[in-house]
Amino acid sequence: MKKTMWAVGLMMLAGSALAAGKPCEELKAEIAAKLDAKGVSGYTLEIVDKGDPAGKVVGSCEAGTKEIVYRRG
Repeated sequence: MKKTMWAVGLMMLAGSALAAGKPCEELKAEIAAKLDAKGVSGYTLEIVDKGDPAGKVVGSCEAGTKEIVYRRG
């Protein structure tokens, strides 16, 4: 669990800083690949409008108008 939270924290910092203008599907695929490489399982990533997250925000895309939300489950 600690590894998962650590990975999500790193992606939050890197994802939002590096991907402000990236297409959401591309960023979502990159985040999923990083999580899979860390051995994280049982999660979902969802693209939502900014300010509408129902989970942990792990990235921002499409010039900051959308966010990618991480959920366990």
